[in-house]
Amino acid sequence: MKKYLMLVAIAVGFLAGIVLVNYLVGRRESFVQPIDFSHAVHAGKYKIPCMACHQGVMMRASAGIPNIEVCGACHSTPMKKTPQELLVYKYVSQHKQIPWYSIYHVPDYVYFSHRRHVLLGKLDCKLCHGDMAALTSPPKTQFLQIKMQNCWNCHVKHGVTTDCSHCHR
Repeated sequence: MKKYLMLVAIAVGFLAGIVLVNYLVGRRESFVQPIDFSHAVHAGKYKIPCMACHQGVMMRASAGIPNIEVCGACHSTPMKKTPQELLVYKYVSQHKQIPWYSIYHVPDYVYFSHRRHVLLGKLDCKLCHGDMAALTSPPKTQFLQIKMQNCWNCHVKHGVTTDCSHCHR
């Protein structure tokens, strides 16, 4: 009877370990941003292209998260005086950077270039980031997780090299 209980305890512990590992590997980080920014207003209603704010898309590996230098072009004075817009104006007028949280992090051993994908590959931002123009609040999780399988599938689909040395440095 003791051996049976011991085997059951080991089996339950093993299964619990598998469940825990799957939870930790599969979970997505979720962040609350300092300003409830609406892509629906900027990219949807006013049709501002992604590149107007995420200026690194065309010239750097990272698209970058816009800050007061970009926001200040339109928000150097309050426009509609909503609480969120007044908060943006406060950061801009006080020359303080908005402490945005980046939800996309490419591992150090991977080279990813927005310029290559968007400018040269002519891929639509929606493929990786979803329909941002429909979001009334900042995304809290990645639309498409940065995982090798997701990148691999896209490279295969678009007939792009799958030679490891092109992305792994």
